Amino acid sequence: MPRILVEADHFLKILPVILDPKADDEHARAVADFFAHDIDFPAWCETFRTQISGLYPADVDLAADQAELEAKLPEADAVIVEGLTLDRAAVAKMKPTCIVHKFGAITSNIDRRACEERRINVFAVARQGNVAVAEQAFALMMAAAKDIGRYNGVVTADDLARAGHPVRSYDRRYTGGSNYARIPHLRTLKGATLGIVGFGEVGRELARRAAAFGMIIAYYQRTRLSDEDELALGARYASLDQVMAQSDYIIVQLPLNESTQGIIGRKELAAAKPGAILINTARAHLVDQQALIEALDSGRLAALAMDVGYAEPWSPDDPLLKYKDGRVIAMPHTAVGDRTVGLSDLAEMCRNIWRIIDNRRTGRRK
Repeated sequence: MPRILVEADHFLKILPVILDPKADDEHARAVADFFAHDIDFPAWCETFRTQISGLYPADVDLAADQAELEAKLPEADAVIVEGLTLDRAAVAKMKPTCIVHKFGAITSNIDRRACEERRINVFAVARQGNVAVAEQAFALMMAAAKDIGRYNGVVTADDLARAGHPVRSYDRRYTGGSNYARIPHLRTLKGATLGIVGFGEVGRELARRAAAFGMIIAYYQRTRLSDEDELALGARYASLDQVMAQSDYIIVQLPLNESTQGIIGRKELAAAKPGAILINTARAHLVDQQALIEALDSGRLAALAMDVGYAEPWSPDDPLLKYKDGRVIAMPHTAVGDRTVGLSDLAEMCRNIWRIIDNRRTGRRK
């Protein structure tokens, strides 16, 4: 029975239920409930296990932190990590037959040269969940740019008059009739600057989409990318204050931890380009809420779009819900979308590991 060591990321905690028959009932019920509105998860597991014979059943062991990961490495047949590190010293603890898989596409936390020297297979997965988050961020940005939240369904003459836009017909002998409500300040994305705070996997998915729209892309994170990566993504590095000051649209896409909580505060929002639009599809507490409200009230921010809340579900008296004019878009944390999107990432990882195990078992590849 293969022994699989898995970083205890919230989504990777699903793997024991898929692969390990010893997973306790409470764990299994919790995961089934997580998927229930989209898929019959127990039935999916039964079908999937038949596709990976030799990987199921497996002994799946979770590692909560770096120390626990390294302590358990010598016994692992496969290791799956997201943020924990597999440096040269850690790789030296592994079996030469071990298989390494990154839960993501960026493998900077894995010493690939050390793995190659020991002929340890390393896999990565371009997570569909990250694509879904980038799509949501882009959808929110476009909705805010086009004022869709404010004017959705406001199409009759009476509704437009109540919204402050009484219809006054154009002289159609000489002009067209578009924007018959004469709504001002609608925006296009082409030529606008998108500032991305946090340039990890989701940030880079955002950059690829922004480039297709002809946007100028600036990014900030602690570690600057190589010149080659910046060129490939069409992005330029800037300080956080520069990103805030130069960007027409700002997307915050960082993990939440002690060093990032409140990274966008009063000082950073005061530096924002007047009329900028802020989008947060990561974690609400990356942005100081009171400073955010002040920036909206002063007009420093023209609009806000959030997929995440300071409490989830949102509190009915959350001050961000007071804006009834459509300039605040609030969604119930739906960015990842259909649960099968994330499940496809787990399935791809399992298949990659299974192929190596199956090839060795059948002798097709040593």
